[in-house]
Amino acid sequence: MSVKTSSFDKLNPEQLLKVRQIIKKHQGEDGALIPILRDIQEELGYLPRDAQVEVAQKLNIPLSEVYSVITFYALFSLKPKGKYHINVCKGTACYVRGAEGILEKLKDVLGIGPGDTTDDGLFSIDVIRCLGACGLGPVITINDETYARLKPDNIPGIIARYTDVGTKDYEERPVQEKVNV
Repeated sequence: MSVKTSSFDKLNPEQLLKVRQIIKKHQGEDGALIPILRDIQEELGYLPRDAQVEVAQKLNIPLSEVYSVITFYALFSLKPKGKYHINVCKGTACYVRGAEGILEKLKDVLGIGPGDTTDDGLFSIDVIRCLGACGLGPVITINDETYARLKPDNIPGIIARYTDVGTKDYEERPVQEKVNV
């Protein structure tokens, strides 16, 4: 049985050098695996297979152990995130106020579900259990921007703000749904 790999799994020479530098920085420390993975993800935005293999070889541990740590902790990602990373809150308050409808509309508009990234690399979606804005639900964040009191009909307009080409920068456009929390 062969393992299917994608272009996301391959490191270019510059990325490989960065990964090796990160490993060298932590090598020999007790519990080095998690700090190494954290730093690699911070550098690359995710943990590609080539990086996992490099970590396993340099730390002399099985690749399965590296993979199991990555998949156990929610903070690690095996896929690159989009330029615009969308977090959908599905905590209790957001859920009862319609978060599922917001998520469904995002899936319809973007053609992806939680944990996925659009083919053009612009958007990714993740589900979060609480964003700490319970009184404003349902809530999503797109990078550092928070959108509150959403209805599914708001989603196409919000997404359009990030995809409009030839218009003013996003920050200069009026945004009714955007809030500071």
